[in-house]
Amino acid sequence: MSVFRLRLWAVVAAFLTLQAPVMFAVNGGPPKKKPRIDLQIQQIEANGPGSGEIRVIVRPDGTRDWTSLLAALKARGITVTRQARRANAIALRLSQLDLSWLESLDGIGSIAGDPVVHPSQLSLPNGTTPLAPQPTIANELRKQLGLTESDAKGAGIGIAIVDSGIAAVPDLADRINGFYDFTNGQPGVPTTPVDGYGHGTHVAGLAAGSGGLSNGQFGGVAPQAHLIGLRVLDNSGAGSTSDVIAAIEFAAANKDALGIDVINLSLGHPPYSTAADDPLVQAVEAASRAGIIVVVSAGNAGVNPQTNQVGYAGIMSPGNAPSAFTVASAKTQNTVDPSDDRIANYSSRGPSWFDGFVKPDFAAPGQNVVAPFAPGSFLGVTYPSLLVNDAHGQKTYISLSGTSMAAGVESGLVAVVLETSRHTVESLGALTPTSPRLSGAAVKAFTEYTAFTMHDANNVTYDRLTQGAGRVNGQGVIELARSVNPTVPVGSPWIISAVVPYSTYNGVTYSWAENIIWGENIVWGENIISSNNIVWGENIVWGENIVWGENIVWGENIVWGENIVWGENIVWGENIVWGENIVWGENIVWGENIVWGENFLWGESSNTHRGGKKVAK
Repeated sequence: MSVFRLRLWAVVAAFLTLQAPVMFAVNGGPPKKKPRIDLQIQQIEANGPGSGEIRVIVRPDGTRDWTSLLAALKARGITVTRQARRANAIALRLSQLDLSWLESLDGIGSIAGDPVVHPSQLSLPNGTTPLAPQPTIANELRKQLGLTESDAKGAGIGIAIVDSGIAAVPDLADRINGFYDFTNGQPGVPTTPVDGYGHGTHVAGLAAGSGGLSNGQFGGVAPQAHLIGLRVLDNSGAGSTSDVIAAIEFAAANKDALGIDVINLSLGHPPYSTAADDPLVQAVEAASRAGIIVVVSAGNAGVNPQTNQVGYAGIMSPGNAPSAFTVASAKTQNTVDPSDDRIANYSSRGPSWFDGFVKPDFAAPGQNVVAPFAPGSFLGVTYPSLLVNDAHGQKTYISLSGTSMAAGVESGLVAVVLETSRHTVESLGALTPTSPRLSGAAVKAFTEYTAFTMHDANNVTYDRLTQGAGRVNGQGVIELARSVNPTVPVGSPWIISAVVPYSTYNGVTYSWAENIIWGENIVWGENIISSNNIVWGENIVWGENIVWGENIVWGENIVWGENIVWGENIVWGENIVWGENIVWGENIVWGENIVWGENFLWGESSNTHRGGKKVAK
């Protein structure tokens, strides 16, 4: 074992020893394990008990029957507002005085707050005003993604828009196949499509708008996909986490009945706990296990509003969900040429705050994109400068920016990929109601593999925590979808036609990134797309040095993307990080206990540190 590993294990052992609970009570029996609490609950406890009411989300630990647990809560007078069994979450309303009782209740694994969620369209520092539009050229989103008129348009694919609603505007009305209201604790009430805030309609338009009122100018990526509106945000653009979880749970339960293949979540909240204890993240993971691809905005916390410095670790929840397609916002400069695309400064960078997951996964167009305006909605009425004329001179469209928009574009692209794969299977005569389809894991891997590596204005390559695998390449990913047969047995080669790792836009050829950032902590293998086996498992061993799954080990050091090395020295980009304790600059503060920079401190009370030398990239 290397000197470094001995040192590392010594540090970890010291930290765990200091943090470990007493194993047995004085009477010799094992003490009750207290539930884990998130930062919001910790803050409530730090402020002392109050007489007010709080909303929390608990996750059972599996040691007690669900029915028995509910009975105990109700017997105490605690109101159960939501249940989400797939996500293993129960939303409660209770007195602050009952919080300590709840922590002592058998069967509770974790307690989290029920924070307000907001959409991820860009806001200026005052927190309300969206960025002014600069639409000088048509969106032409399909062209920007390299799609042609003959390529799939998402027919037969359903996208659930979990947002402020969807207005029945001409570009969308005939493909809204269902609309359900979850706001203010409602149980998914079927109702007429509405959108008082205007955000959901815009996202839906980017994903699947027909572009009819603009003669196709402002059409979405998958104009034949059908839409399911799941309203969770009110007319001011706010909602509760428990309402979002309920909508996701509903989508998973009604996946087949409503034809839901994709969920779009262009919303979120700051992370308050690890992904394993975050109820919203776990709802996303449950939907993914149910076979739905979940596309999530990375968040717009990439810039310090006071200093305008770009920082890292701003990924919002549930963008920190390992299975989610977490999307950064790319500025296309209003051209079809992908080489001039840039990552928007506001776009949240990785890693995820508590877990250090590599996020975002990739970037999609999200700057000054135009899509339908919900008539009378808050955004357009309050900020009329955002409105854009249609082909008839009427202001029926609106221009917005943010990772919300990028997620909408990516959801449309996923629909196109799924339809393309279905056509491939049909052409092989292998399509049956039960035949395997291209999995979400495969779609993510293909999207990363075919992405374009992005560079800043000085032609410096963005690090992976900024761009993920790069800007999505619709032409490339559907080419891969055409070239594989997902119905072959696991472990079998599935390439059915030659694949060339480049795409041509306006006569110019661009190489694919040919790399994959996978799962929680990832790098890629050379032949990763060649067969139906490599990236689809949860824990993968490749060769002697790489373990994929919970951790990645590469020889003596841990490698994470292009700019991160954990070993004898630590390098993590140029500027880090934001969150509970934020430093924008040369030194890095991570949470309460870890400092990365000139000195490496692990554990607030461990008295253990190691000097960290900056090394050349």
